[in-house]
Amino acid sequence: MGTYLDPKGRTVLALEESLDVTQAVGLAGSLLSLRGKDIIIDASSVKHCGAQCGQVLLAAKTTWANAGKGMRFGSVSPEFLECLRLLGLTSHLPIDEHHP
Repeated sequence: MGTYLDPKGRTVLALEESLDVTQAVGLAGSLLSLRGKDIIIDASSVKHCGAQCGQVLLAAKTTWANAGKGMRFGSVSPEFLECLRLLGLTSHLPIDEHHP
């Protein structure tokens, strides 16, 4: 996982290609380091996402919402979208396709 500022100065968290169980702790740590900021998640490289990382993302979305901060998905891969669908998370982690 890597964090960078996009051309508009927004904080972006780029996710790894494989978000399996071994990545869940790292994902949680990366998200915790960004707590209190509005963030965009770049899932364009994700080829696999396991349930544990799905849970981490869902918990983060709730945390950000409760804090009044924005957390949204920017670019996403088709595999990531399918993963959300298979995990039943599409309504909980909506993809905002109108704000690249």
